[in-house]
Amino acid sequence: MPLQTDDVAMKPETTFRPANEPAADAHAHAHVRRGPSARLPTEHGDFTISSYFDRSTGIEHMAIHCGELVGAREVLVRVHSECLTGDIFGSLRCDCGPQLRLALQRISAAGRGVVIYMRGHEGRGIGIDEKLRAYTLQDQGLDTVEANLALGHAPDSRRFEAAAEILQDLGVASVSLMSNNPIKLLALQQQGLEVVQREPHEIDANPENAAYLATKREKMGHLLALSSSPASSPASRSRR
Repeated sequence: MPLQTDDVAMKPETTFRPANEPAADAHAHAHVRRGPSARLPTEHGDFTISSYFDRSTGIEHMAIHCGELVGAREVLVRVHSECLTGDIFGSLRCDCGPQLRLALQRISAAGRGVVIYMRGHEGRGIGIDEKLRAYTLQDQGLDTVEANLALGHAPDSRRFEAAAEILQDLGVASVSLMSNNPIKLLALQQQGLEVVQREPHEIDANPENAAYLATKREKMGHLLALSSSPASSPASRSRR
């Protein structure tokens, strides 16, 4: 049974929405063109990596996948936004790197699934330069939402049409989405994908990202089961 949007408990104080409204031709692959694929052996298992060119942005996204996907139902999927600092450099200010590695581990264990690696999503769509400026503001006491707003950006500028089209191109019939963000779930549904269930994908907090995770829960509606409110300090208020 498909997961209904009413099943997603959005907090009433969540006041923003990213620009992910579907176009009228959402079901025709208007945004992406598939590129080459190659074998990708990793420490988590063997995958295939496929590139997709996003016509609307000029950016190449990646699909890291394994197993038979054509016509498959309840495929384990992670839509992961690019995070140079977390994914590559292991920053403790966010939970991005551990979430990416956990997704690959879970998919490898299941024997089938897809990570959609959404490039151009750095800092929730503001780019690396502005993200570093936001970090400075966060170290001065703003939270991750306040910092984006102070720099003249929306709290979240990401779009997910391309992710849905990539999954459709791979032949996925329905997904089990590894995400704590209900906006991603709704975005895929709006593009015509059947989301059978949401799989919680939570990483334990650390002193550097605890307040950031609390802000995602309290201001951005992320479905996080944080056990306690973090102490407020320059280190613990660091945000991606």
